[in-house]
Amino acid sequence: MYTNIIFDIGNVLLSFNPKEYLKEKITEEKIEDLYREIFQSEEWVMLDRGTITENEAINKIIDRNSKYGDDIKLVFEDWYNILKPIEETIEILKDLKNNGYKIFYLSNFHDLAFKDVKRKNNFFELFDGGVVSYEEKLIKPEEEIYKLILKRYNLIAEESIFIDDTKLNIEGAEKLSINTLLFETPEKLRSDLKNLNINI
Repeated sequence: MYTNIIFDIGNVLLSFNPKEYLKEKITEEKIEDLYREIFQSEEWVMLDRGTITENEAINKIIDRNSKYGDDIKLVFEDWYNILKPIEETIEILKDLKNNGYKIFYLSNFHDLAFKDVKRKNNFFELFDGGVVSYEEKLIKPEEEIYKLILKRYNLIAEESIFIDDTKLNIEGAEKLSINTLLFETPEKLRSDLKNLNINI
């Protein structure tokens, strides 16, 4: 019997579409370069891991791409605003909570961005707990981060379901016998949960 549901945040509870955001900030011909240099950079992963500050990341990225210096500053100016609630998934979260399930988050996230979304979104009040990468200096799909959430909240892997939109993260959880659902749409998630006999 499942008692615990663990949610990823980005692109499960909050949408995250950097390329759409870049279209609003910079000219078309720079989008691919800046997407790669910022959102696929080593610094982006270091921000998730909590081993670098946002200012340090900005400076390092600019050092590498000095011709884009002003654009990079512009992109970092208010990028948290792209993290918008996916209301249909939040409804699922509420239904699970109301039906007696324990709900948790397990997410790769930067320090300042996480504090910002936590302040803006009251669905965080529904969680029974959670683990976020920057606080622990661990990131999914590393085994230690899954072990940590199980240990911290005394969760039994076989009684837990982990929901994530990234296959690698799902596979990381499966190695520890946590049941998983790959998130595609809120409608499919609701259906997948029902197929596991979750009361929703």
